[in-house]
Order: sequence, then structure tokens, then C-alpha cells
Amino acid sequence: MLSYRHSFHAGNFADVLKHIVLVEIMQYLQQKPKPLDYIDTHSGAGLYNLNTKTANKLSEHLGGIGKLKAEDYPEVSRYFELLKASDPSGELNFYPGSPLLAKLMLREGDKSWLTELHPQDYKHLVNNMGRDRRIRVSQEDGLKRLKGLLPPQSRRALVLIDPSYEIKTEYQQVFDAIAHGHKKFATGVYALWYPVVERARIDKLDQQFINSGIANIQRFELGTSADSDEKGMTSSGMYVVNPPWILMATMSAILPRLAKAVSIDGDQHYRCDTLVAE
Repeated sequence: MLSYRHSFHAGNFADVLKHIVLVEIMQYLQQKPKPLDYIDTHSGAGLYNLNTKTANKLSEHLGGIGKLKAEDYPEVSRYFELLKASDPSGELNFYPGSPLLAKLMLREGDKSWLTELHPQDYKHLVNNMGRDRRIRVSQEDGLKRLKGLLPPQSRRALVLIDPSYEIKTEYQQVFDAIAHGHKKFATGVYALWYPVVERARIDKLDQQFINSGIANIQRFELGTSADSDEKGMTSSGMYVVNPPWILMATMSAILPRLAKAVSIDGDQHYRCDTLVAE
């Protein structure tokens, strides 16, 4: 249950997609001066050293962020600015997790609610967040904690859910968490990350969202090769409930280029569509 460590995978193509979507949503929501709550149910360590034996065991960052140049993606310049702020050397020594990206974007009055169950990653998370009165960090089940955080006092929130899916029941648990959260707080933005290891599991999630009665759901997916039950994760994606109106245009513009950059078979593997209309 607690064996997964994101440090093996930090900066890979899945992180690139997840974090671009995260930054674009927060940037849009912060156009209004009203306070915003950021809720991260599976926070990880917050910052990852890409020079450790752990990171270099798989070196997945080389096939993800290592293949990208900021100047090729001006539409998402804020994402690359935050990467530079997290690693001023510019030499790909560190990669930020979602909690640090969010912290760098927090304004006065915004709040960040971070949850991490793994004891070692929790300690790293606390250290990496530092002393910041806008941020609350807890070591507990993030999906259970989410129930107590909704609706937020601000009535404006972005919820990021990205478990490891080591336990197969998590596919059902994340859907249930969003369905329950949406009933309590229908105007929140919910961003759910998923891996494509077995396409049938994602097809089932698609259908659950389609049948859920929840409107306005978009889907963005990025892959390195065609679906395969033998290669492990070949793609990953994001479901976004109540996405900013500009998100589809931005992702439609960059996903073909991202897919070409990270491809290992020479083809483009991506999805960018509306799963459920408004």
C-alpha cells in the first residue's frame, strides 16, 4: 500500500501533462481576486532531486521534461517559468511536484491543503513546503480528508487527485470521490490523473463519468506509444470537471507537439476532447 515512490518517475511525460493542466487551471482561476483553495489528495514529496540513484534508476525525466524546450511551447510559458524557479541552475537537477508548483502560485488569501500518507514522503513534503501559513500538510488518507474539506470556505477550489493506482480499487475510489465531492460542491474544479496501463480500466472510467450526471468534463491524454498490455504505462491522462473555458484551446494547440516530442515509436499518441458537454 505504501510502496509507491514518485521519485522514480518525477519529470516523466505523465508529470508534464499533469502539471501543465494544473498550472493552466490555477492561472485562470487566479484571474479573479477572490481567494482560492488548492486541495491535493496525493501530494508526494513536493520536490525531487533528479540526480539521486532513485531518479536515475529509470531516468524517466529524460523521456519527459528532458525532451522539451520552453521556447517551443509559448502557450504554457508559466509552467516553464515555475520549473526554472524550482531549479535555477537550468540543468535539470530538480523537478517540482504539484504541491510546490501550487505553492509558487499561491497569492495572499489563497490556501493549499496537502495530504500524503507515505511517512518518508510526508516528512520531505513538510520540509519542502517550509513555514507558510497558507499551507496545511497532513499525513492521512487524502480521499477521506477531501470529504471534510468540501465545500471550502472560499467557495472556489481546484482539487487535484493523482494516486498511484497500485491498488486496483483506486480506480473506483477516485470516481466515487469526485462524484461525492461534486454533490457537495458542484462548482469546484476537479482534476483527476490516470495512467493507461490497461485501456479497459480507462474505458470503464470514461463510461462512469458519462453516466454520472456530472456535466462539463474534458479529457486530455498524452502517450509515448500505442496501447499495450505488456509495456506498462504507455499513456496517461487528465479528466477535468468544470474546466476553464480556455483550457481546451490551449491543450489542443500543444498536445500534438508534446506527443511528437515524447514519442518513442515516431507516432503521435494523444487525446483532447469533451467527454461530457456542459
